[in-house]
Amino acid sequence: MNWTTAVTDLTAVVAVLGLAAAGGGAGRLARWALVRSSSPAPLRAGPCEAGTALCWLLLAWLWQTGILPGWWLPVPLALTALGIPLVYADLRYRRLPDVLTLSAYPILAFGLTVAAATGTRPGLLWRALVVAVLFGGAHAVVHALAPTALGAGDVKLAGSLGGVLGASGWAAALVAAFLAAVVTSMFAGVAALAGHRRWRSGIPHGPGLLLAVTLVAVAGVRYGGGPDG
Repeated sequence: MNWTTAVTDLTAVVAVLGLAAAGGGAGRLARWALVRSSSPAPLRAGPCEAGTALCWLLLAWLWQTGILPGWWLPVPLALTALGIPLVYADLRYRRLPDVLTLSAYPILAFGLTVAAATGTRPGLLWRALVVAVLFGGAHAVVHALAPTALGAGDVKLAGSLGGVLGASGWAAALVAAFLAAVVTSMFAGVAALAGHRRWRSGIPHGPGLLLAVTLVAVAGVRYGGGPDG
């Protein structure tokens, strides 16, 4: 038996399972924050914890298999830790609570700073800043023109997500915007067929936006001209 290989494999398994457990804790913390916020959005125990743990398990596996570079890992970890409870809250209450959308700015900025300091892509933070302003500004314009189509919470979230997209590559924002529109349109179609009364005031755009940005951030880092692995 090759003991070095065995120890390496065991370490990898422990790291993956450890990150999954930490993801469950992150989901619990986010759910607690939503309950304790000035505008509470209580969520049922379980989905946030399980969803975040599953995402972190997948991200840890992608990291251990070399698909996702380790220096970029903090960004999708932070993104999914915020994204799972935000998706749940938007589907449940048709709003994106400030306690998470505003917290996303320092949390994702920290992740991007770590990536810039330890990664190999020059200009990462500069791109992140520029696209954050452009992406957030574009959503603000849409909200001003059609407030029922895009809520204020989507605008608040868009700026921080734009930073992640900018770090992933210049074209990432366009790809994510397209994917988000497709996902939201699918939600609209399902809601129309099911006669969903809760969304008669408007279809939640947050889930589509968060899913699109997460997919682009994970895939773009490797294949989309984003940060090098």
